[in-house]
Amino acid sequence: MQKRYSGSLLGTALLALAACGPSVPNSASQGVGFDDYTSYQAARAGRDAELAGGSIVPGPVISGETTGSAPIRTAAVSANNPGISDEQDFEAVSGRETIESDAERLARQRAAYKVIQPEALPDYSGEIPNIVEYALATTNAVGQQVYPRSGGNAARTQRNCASYGSPGLAQEAFLAAGGPERDRRGLDPDGDGFACSWDPTPFRAAR
Repeated sequence: MQKRYSGSLLGTALLALAACGPSVPNSASQGVGFDDYTSYQAARAGRDAELAGGSIVPGPVISGETTGSAPIRTAAVSANNPGISDEQDFEAVSGRETIESDAERLARQRAAYKVIQPEALPDYSGEIPNIVEYALATTNAVGQQVYPRSGGNAARTQRNCASYGSPGLAQEAFLAAGGPERDRRGLDPDGDGFACSWDPTPFRAAR
């Protein structure tokens, strides 16, 4: 009997302690430092809009719905955000546009519309030698003499090759001046038909 009495007394004491303990607040329904979470959301939206430089317009209160004792208010919105277009808002557009103004704008757009007629591509045949075609037409290796040369001046060849922006431009000038048979500027002293350091190998490999 004494053990049963002690167990009953202990249970009563635990229930009494639980009743006296502080209640845990519902963090889901209350914002930190606010009466309700909806007020917290509205304040946060207002702060974000202020940081963005826009004016703050409080959201409307939804009648008939409350959280605790505070009415529910939608989040504040920015009324001065140039990044948002209202062209899809019928009420906003109809408030400033009419059928006549829309027709005038359409007429201005049509007047500014221009149709550019296609033109024929310029013909470069005979003006600039096609070094790709030349590379594919050759079979000798770089340095293998094919055309006779009277001997060249290495310093003159180096100086003349340096006057071109690339080996390809040097090869074009070489062919335009009578190459590969003739080498008037000394760009091909070894007589392989390739001026300066131009190499036809990449073009042959691409084929």
